[in-house]
Amino acid sequence: MPHAIHPLGAHVLFQTRALDEARDRVARIFCPHRLDALSPGFDARHHHLAGERLSLNYIEYGARTRIAPGELGHFYLVQIPLSGGAEIRNGRSLYLSDPGRAAVLNPHLPTDMVWEQGTRQVLIQISRRAMQDHLAAQLGGPSDRPLTFAGPLDLTAGPGAALRRLVLWMVGEADAGAPPIGAGLMARQAESTILSGLLEAAPHDHAAQLGRHRDAPRPRHLRLAEAYVEAHLDRPLTLEDMAAAAGVSPRALQLAFRDHRGTTPLAFWRDRRLTRAHDDLLSGRGSVTEIALRWGFSHFGRFAEAYRSRYGLCPRDTLRAGRG
Repeated sequence: MPHAIHPLGAHVLFQTRALDEARDRVARIFCPHRLDALSPGFDARHHHLAGERLSLNYIEYGARTRIAPGELGHFYLVQIPLSGGAEIRNGRSLYLSDPGRAAVLNPHLPTDMVWEQGTRQVLIQISRRAMQDHLAAQLGGPSDRPLTFAGPLDLTAGPGAALRRLVLWMVGEADAGAPPIGAGLMARQAESTILSGLLEAAPHDHAAQLGRHRDAPRPRHLRLAEAYVEAHLDRPLTLEDMAAAAGVSPRALQLAFRDHRGTTPLAFWRDRRLTRAHDDLLSGRGSVTEIALRWGFSHFGRFAEAYRSRYGLCPRDTLRAGRG
């Protein structure tokens, strides 16, 4: 990457010494948040390059600054300091981030952080849905819980260092006039490489399942059960139904899903129905109630809660976005 003073210089969103303006402009890309200058010298700058599933960003505030967005909601955020550092609190995790350690912020946990004076960061904003879908593709099926990263990401060696080089190469390409993300097959592949690199480099709660999935092929009875679920998503199913279709006992099927999918048969069925409901909401194929009933969700409160847990927003907001 060229040693530019301000990376992504061709993609400037704003530069200002007004704290209120900085807070409002950053919120348009990320989310509403509290922003406090804790020392003199506030001088904010935000550069932004949007892709399909992620965006590249460069932000600096000049002064020591507190940023408190609460839950990010619809995106994961990876922060790679180029200089300076930050104290990060995400959920119960509390740690320091610096040029050797990136911060990975989970969207479903509250965030509060303090950037030290002179901190300059490259940030990768990743769609929560895209991250969960990419994880599901690696596992061979959706997980029954949100992907949760833990603590700082080591950038000094191994996969973390490789991920840092890749991100800074992408920034460098953008600075050279050849943005690597946006539209096209190569851009989509570049984004997928970032998502895979993050899953490999950062500590998270699905690492063991990913390791098992890479090491072991799916047994035949698991494939049969998954095919049966896919063919009967619009019908009420029981564990016994799935086991009978797979030709094994309910207990054997539970073990197969646990070992190869990191979930249960019924959670797999529920998540596949959530995926179909999500697709219908985005396409505007009916009202929220009609779509929920279409995919077997008769308790609308539980449907909305499960949907928000997976996608980071409520069904009605997704429907509005799809129609808008």
